[in-house]
Amino acid sequence: MAFFKKKAQQVPEEIDLSAIDRESKYKQFGKTGDTIITVCLTLWALFQLYASISNKVPLQILRYTHLGLAIAFAFILYPPYKNADRSKMPWYDFVLAGAFVCVAGYFIINYKPLQYRAGAYTTLDITMAGLGAFLVLLACWRVVGPPIVIIASCFILYGLFGKVLKQIGAPAFLVHRGFTMKRILSHLFITTEGIIGNPLGVCSTYIFLFILFGAFLEKTGIGQFFIDMANALTGWASGGPAKVSVLSSALQGTVSGSSVANTVSTGSFTIPMMKSLGYSPEFAGAVEAAASTGGQIMPPVMGSAAFLISDTVGVPYRSLMIVAIIPALLYFTGIWISVHLEAKRLGLKGLPKEQLPKAWPLFRDKGHLLVPLVTIIVLMVTGFTITRAALIGCAVCIVVPFLRKGTRVPFLQIFKALPQAARSVVSVATACSTAGIIIGMITLTGLGQRIGNGIFELVGSNVFLALVCAMFTSLILGMGVSTTSNYLITSTIAAPILVRAGIPLLAAHMFCFYFGIIADITPPVALAAYAGSAIAKGNAFKTGVNATKLAIAAFLIPYMFALNPGMIMIQNGNVATTFSSFLVALPMIVTAIIGLIGIGGGFIGYLNGNLPWFMRIVSFAGGLLLVIPGTTTDIIGIGAIALVFVVTHFTNKKAKA
Repeated sequence: MAFFKKKAQQVPEEIDLSAIDRESKYKQFGKTGDTIITVCLTLWALFQLYASISNKVPLQILRYTHLGLAIAFAFILYPPYKNADRSKMPWYDFVLAGAFVCVAGYFIINYKPLQYRAGAYTTLDITMAGLGAFLVLLACWRVVGPPIVIIASCFILYGLFGKVLKQIGAPAFLVHRGFTMKRILSHLFITTEGIIGNPLGVCSTYIFLFILFGAFLEKTGIGQFFIDMANALTGWASGGPAKVSVLSSALQGTVSGSSVANTVSTGSFTIPMMKSLGYSPEFAGAVEAAASTGGQIMPPVMGSAAFLISDTVGVPYRSLMIVAIIPALLYFTGIWISVHLEAKRLGLKGLPKEQLPKAWPLFRDKGHLLVPLVTIIVLMVTGFTITRAALIGCAVCIVVPFLRKGTRVPFLQIFKALPQAARSVVSVATACSTAGIIIGMITLTGLGQRIGNGIFELVGSNVFLALVCAMFTSLILGMGVSTTSNYLITSTIAAPILVRAGIPLLAAHMFCFYFGIIADITPPVALAAYAGSAIAKGNAFKTGVNATKLAIAAFLIPYMFALNPGMIMIQNGNVATTFSSFLVALPMIVTAIIGLIGIGGGFIGYLNGNLPWFMRIVSFAGGLLLVIPGTTTDIIGIGAIALVFVVTHFTNKKAKA
């Protein structure tokens, strides 16, 4: 194993996130080892492209192949425990990787015989299924972390000991007849209801292609173009670098699948600029963390979970993009307002214009780099399938940099997107496969319906209490897990609660998804906030608290569209992406923005001047009233915020006089 020795590399301390985010903890190999790994990852990516283009690979073979390679690379790329030496390659990691390849190979070779003997599986079938399920959980523990593995293990135990629950005094709605381990393993690993179910199916097709699309965009320099354009447009304004952080993170978030990755990629540039302007380390890190987390709710990619939402709810992807853009823009508007008010309160200026790039020359010279992103959005909106749109988008990415001399890059650099995408999909595939265990046990035991019935009995017909229960459930279950896994968990457990309370299906799923995402900036497990604090060299907990305050809009917007689905163009339970439905939503959007101004002013303590404590309360209360649908509450809320503006205006005028 000599060729897997460590290469002499040092990662800067401020962006070494291996202790924060497990997805950043790759083992480090020597030159020969890197070459071997890169070749293998590239071959995997080429197989995925072949499967997508030809559409000739059977469903089970594609999923088992995708799973087999993902789990094998999880053991090879990730260290076995938190503080393990990443320069070493233990012999047992090769054994674990090889064992899972054998398991996947067994089911690939026997996928047709397994269909013929469904319900009468052999001892070898069950043994291989048990080994496969165990290795999936072990790999997920390494890559994603213990929370989702513990939850999945508890679901398996629940399936085994359903009868015992009655004896220990568990609520009646949780008790069931119990299942044998043979029945559980066959359901989880052999059928398409568990590990190789819909989540892994979506990962092996749509998600992989969009991760590849994002990798191509990065290699063509579009990420840096986003930052440069954001600087040109907003760097000169009050608190300019903070607004650059918000804008660039929104743009980067259209293709990024990780809050932490987005925080690091844009934060390494924007956080030092914010600190140089006078922002505290905790506030600078919080701005970047809050904005980067919002990238996961920003269409078209939405942290890869958008495809899962579309598949689960049965809404066409182009309709989902249009619906999701409204709350996403409100989220970033809320952060922008808070950043602007904080800059005004502290008297922070922007960067000198001579130090910033010029918007028009930048767009003139590099604006064509936006073509791939525009192309893929147009294709999906106009009715192309997700697969075809992604493939065409990837092809356009390869061609576009060569249209102008100033943006040309070595072809080998673009080719590096293939192994990068394969490496990135490992964490998503392990999360999807483990979430498949949870979903499989829910379908086997009927737990989703049972929990829904139990909580519905508790809250009755009170929609607000149901929303609060779903919020806390999503926040807790979303702690420390990736975008895809937190959606899969929260949607199967919390969403049925809201549907039973009368919330439309899509609104219920988006509500749970949003609060699962917010867990990345909500203490105590606030991965994106910890990443921002690592770069800013500030207090991690204070950074998380500040990020939560900045992202207060994210806590309110889901209530807005859940209580009034017309805000996201849901009418009579169905998505209506027409101009007339947008006109219906427009007044709600306007009142929501006014409400965000009032809430931001209350939190920051500034509107058109510094606010005393009692005016902060009035401003915040007025903003909250605008969250509640209804003409009366809107009038009172707008009146309260207007009163704060008027009183502050005359107070400032008197003070100046």
